[in-house]
Amino acid sequence: MFDFETSVTSIELKTRQLADEVARLRRQVSEADDRCHALEEALKDKEILINNLKEENKLVKLGNRLSEKGETAELKLKINQMIRAIDKSLETLQKTE
Repeated sequence: MFDFETSVTSIELKTRQLADEVARLRRQVSEADDRCHALEEALKDKEILINNLKEENKLVKLGNRLSEKGETAELKLKINQMIRAIDKSLETLQKTE
């Protein structure tokens, strides 16, 4: 009888330990998922920022290049094209939201 009770107690202890381990691992997975989602959002924000800065850089380069040449008509055309592209991008973003 002593062996049976010892075995049952040992099994109960191991079962509790496994249950605690499962709960701990589930918390870790949940925390990792939360962190992953936060990092994905941060990545999206950084990509948007990078794209905005690229567009701004293009405009600055275009302005510098055209101001050196004095070709205002070409500058106006390029700016209008970029504004249209930005408007289309904003429209697409609004549709996806």
